[in-house]
Amino acid sequence: MTAPTNPQSGAHTVAGEDPALRRRPQQPVPDYVAPHGLLADKVVVVTAAAGAGIGAAVTRRVLEEGARAVVLSDTHERRVAEAHETLAAEFGADRVASTLCDVTDEAQVQALLDAAEPFGGLDVMINNAGLGGTAPITEMTDEQWTRVLDITLTGTFRCVRAASNRMIAAGTRGTIVNNASVIGWRAQEGQAHYAAAKAGVMALTRCAALDVAEHGIRVNAVSPSLAMHPFLAKVTSDELLDVLTQREAFGRAAEPWEIANVMVFLASDYASYLTGEVISASSQRA
Repeated sequence: MTAPTNPQSGAHTVAGEDPALRRRPQQPVPDYVAPHGLLADKVVVVTAAAGAGIGAAVTRRVLEEGARAVVLSDTHERRVAEAHETLAAEFGADRVASTLCDVTDEAQVQALLDAAEPFGGLDVMINNAGLGGTAPITEMTDEQWTRVLDITLTGTFRCVRAASNRMIAAGTRGTIVNNASVIGWRAQEGQAHYAAAKAGVMALTRCAALDVAEHGIRVNAVSPSLAMHPFLAKVTSDELLDVLTQREAFGRAAEPWEIANVMVFLASDYASYLTGEVISASSQRA
């Protein structure tokens, strides 16, 4: 990634400047979208759903959209407990369940889906768990590569497989939504492992969709570019965040709930004829 060498404060291109690198004026964040009951009476399971970020946003969004229940999971015990308490207080204890789940562990993935059974079984599976990191390919270790791939790609595979088998056994015409990334399409320095994993999630989504289509199950993915939340800000330098933000047509990062809205759409009956698709939730310029 190359930072802009001649940043401008406005939106106009100056002589000799690459238009793709000119600074964009920051557009305002739109108003939060009112719910429309898109997931009424659905039972939804979400991985990596505690704390901040897209997982937390989509968990709240599905409850707002009328889900009968949500089962949230994460690997951090305190954050899971706090998220559960907050959501139960706001939406009702009878609509919220939670469990710890490491998606690298098949037994924990199965236990996560077991937690949906008291509500009537799984209708929607949202696979948000992933792990990033930064290392040039010349210095990346086998351990770094394997860890990112096991959580981000193989973890998603485990969840898609488990959810599909549950839905088939129950005769549920369910939906699965995976979280990919524009990095699966576009190069970024130090991201070979993460980019390979997210490109794999896209391919997994397309192929799994064909495997389960005969059962009426849909599998799609959302591909965000940059969604800002406190954890990302904590682990990413201000310089890099500025460069990434300036790649966005709106001159700002997405709010996590904006990505969650696309996930909810894909999970809903409004997307009934979409399967095997990867939707770019991005204002990033190609």
